[in-house]
Amino acid sequence: MTDILNLAVPYFGLIFIGYACGKAKSLPEAGLAWMNFFLLYVSLPALLFVITSKTPFAELNNPPFLIATTLGTMTAFVLALLIGRFAGGLSLREATLAGLSGGYGNIGYMGPGLALAVLGAKAAAPTALIFCCDSIFLFTIVPLLIELTDRDHPSVLHALGLVVRQITLNPLIVSAAAGALAAAFHIRLPVAIDNTLLFLQNAAAPTALFVLGVTVALRSFRRVPWEVPGVIAIKLLIHPLAAFALMLLFGPFAQPWAAVAVLMASLPPALNVFVIARQNEAWIEQASVAVLIGTFASVVTLTSVMWFIQSGRLTFP
Repeated sequence: MTDILNLAVPYFGLIFIGYACGKAKSLPEAGLAWMNFFLLYVSLPALLFVITSKTPFAELNNPPFLIATTLGTMTAFVLALLIGRFAGGLSLREATLAGLSGGYGNIGYMGPGLALAVLGAKAAAPTALIFCCDSIFLFTIVPLLIELTDRDHPSVLHALGLVVRQITLNPLIVSAAAGALAAAFHIRLPVAIDNTLLFLQNAAAPTALFVLGVTVALRSFRRVPWEVPGVIAIKLLIHPLAAFALMLLFGPFAQPWAAVAVLMASLPPALNVFVIARQNEAWIEQASVAVLIGTFASVVTLTSVMWFIQSGRLTFP
């Protein structure tokens, strides 16, 4: 258990340090803009490029794994959407954001660093694949459903055009694809550039976790909308259980790959859920609450999953 705490405490510790700083110091939220830009356009793309470019291309070609992990994310998304739509009485636009909260974990800010820390270098390929496939699925279905509920732009073609732009211009997806091409053609970068990318990738996890903590601290809410606990339960409990079952159904997979799938599925709702909710002016307070409570609840659930993995109790025959 000490080994698990040694892994978990730095990650959650950075989140809580950011949270404490956000509560203690009254700085404008606009000050986070450059840090978020650095993460989204510089540091995290560097991390994903390095992970994929240094992974043998043959390891990236694993359709059963891609199908299984994406089905797990789809299951969590649909269940959370249905809870929001029918149990919570939300509009389709709001329920779509509830679905995003239930299916989209913090695979950018927490995922790569945590997976590599828990499982080592063998986690690189499955982590990159899950990130790309989850992002492509969610950033396809969510903008499509939201655009179809927009009275000003009800056209399916307009919605599809927006989806294509969001995917092709997403710096994280582009960097992972570039890394896969570099791996396929055995491209090796000059040492100076490689060292620069190393600096940037090392900055990704601590910066992301601190920013996550500060951002959560700046969120405020008066109540917990009753559909939010159900959405969080899907993200932290149902999603990893679905991932585990699908690893058994579509496997066998190598132990590190299957373990990465469950670990990534166990991550709390992504901070981007709140950002997307605010951009679309829907489900904003609920998204804020889901990110806040989900992050704190994952201290128990995610640490438990890490313990099961590290202790060898999570096995895949």
